[in-house]
Amino acid sequence: MRGPHNIWRLVRTGATLERTGAMKVVLDAYDAPPLLRMAARIVGWPFQWLGAKGDTTMPPATRALTALGPAYIKFGQVLSTRPDLVGDDLAVQLRVLQDRLPPFPIATAKATIEEELDHPVDDLYSEFSEPVAAASIAQVHKARLRETGEAVAVKVLRPGIEKAFRRDIDAFYLAASIIEFLSPASRRLRPSDVIAHFDGVVKGELDLRLEAASASTFASNTEHDDGFGLPRIRWQQSSRRVMTMSWVEGTSMGDNDALDAAGHDRNRLGAQVLTLFLNHALRDGFFHADMHQGNLKVAPDGKIIAYDFGIMGHIDEYTRRVYAEILYGFIKRDYDRVAKVHFEAGYVPAHQDVDEFARALRAVGEPIFGMDATKISMGRLLSYLFDVTERFGMETRTELILLQRTMVVVEGVARSLSPQINIWEIARPVVEEYIRRNLGPRALARDLGQTAEVLARFGPRLPRLVERALMAQVDRPETQPRRRIWPWLGLGIGLGAGGAALLGFLLS
Repeated sequence: MRGPHNIWRLVRTGATLERTGAMKVVLDAYDAPPLLRMAARIVGWPFQWLGAKGDTTMPPATRALTALGPAYIKFGQVLSTRPDLVGDDLAVQLRVLQDRLPPFPIATAKATIEEELDHPVDDLYSEFSEPVAAASIAQVHKARLRETGEAVAVKVLRPGIEKAFRRDIDAFYLAASIIEFLSPASRRLRPSDVIAHFDGVVKGELDLRLEAASASTFASNTEHDDGFGLPRIRWQQSSRRVMTMSWVEGTSMGDNDALDAAGHDRNRLGAQVLTLFLNHALRDGFFHADMHQGNLKVAPDGKIIAYDFGIMGHIDEYTRRVYAEILYGFIKRDYDRVAKVHFEAGYVPAHQDVDEFARALRAVGEPIFGMDATKISMGRLLSYLFDVTERFGMETRTELILLQRTMVVVEGVARSLSPQINIWEIARPVVEEYIRRNLGPRALARDLGQTAEVLARFGPRLPRLVERALMAQVDRPETQPRRRIWPWLGLGIGLGAGGAALLGFLLS
């Protein structure tokens, strides 16, 4: 429950930030005004002796969040994907945040499994190890299924983690309200919306059935992707607080020395991880939104293996097409087309000047294309693009922000593997292929066919729907303006009939 009782939690948080030196880092990152800095000092400085000391070998921000516990660690991880909110320097610190905590006892994990799966652990697994990884929300054990002998990873939520997160998130909401009150300028960053986004992410991660469903969907989408694989979900041994999946052996993508020792081609891996991400985002509209080195392994055969599906991104088909056209327009340096796409999609209000907007886009693109090709960043381009569109009245679109931040992370992974990689050279064929498949005559035919299928499903109900629409027109009082439904009805029937005819022609 949000309320004054959370003030003590904020005092402890402020004291820890002050004691670890993170307070100044955070205030500088947000360019906090004097009033907010004064309030933070009042909360933190006199009580810093109440704050946790943390690991003095860590940078201030990661040291403080690690000391404050699981909810703060996870919050730091989420913020690490939002340099637009915390600044590049702080985002880098948070990106290397170690999501590792002391494990909870194996007996507790077994008790959770038995309660969730309604079977003794010994009946389910012939082997069950001590924790092999312990993170902010759950820990993982290596086990072997008794029935099949398959090696599996068993992920178990921490005991009481739901209540602990709820308590801390309530305090986060209070802090966001205080910040917005003391610093009106901070409202453009929407602190409360940031907490609401974090709240939604955590709710998804605290139900392992949702993560399992995301993994299963992701696997279906990518089953034909060469050089890419996912652990298989074992649904019979999974529930809300337990998830079982096949065990994955491989080398961490963050360990270049180990990759070299295993004989892997890092240049190929860098290009492949970028290509895979673009395909998942554009082709499928469903992508891994936490695709850092810690969630990627390279199997002995060179296949990239992804895991940890708590944060996934989704983009609808129309938005994908708009995004692809924007990227393609920048690749071709056709700024007029990029501007028109923004207006056609309704991203920029119609009263703005399209030519002026195109010139602003040119000011974004040309300096980037003047750089050495190996230093061009698609993530930086999108960041600059969002800055420009914001000036022209474009409302923030969460799905594009998440896509752009993931793009930054994936580019970082690719460059860590192959520093000289040319991002545009890798991206261009992926975007061109998507454009060819989804924005040409064949795509129009497919869209009309899908429209015809929808109308066909409503076929038995169309007479009644038309009758109701006509009756509504007849019964409408004369004082209310009449809407002419005939043109729209005729257009709908015409499109449906045309789509059905075209679909029949294509299938014949």
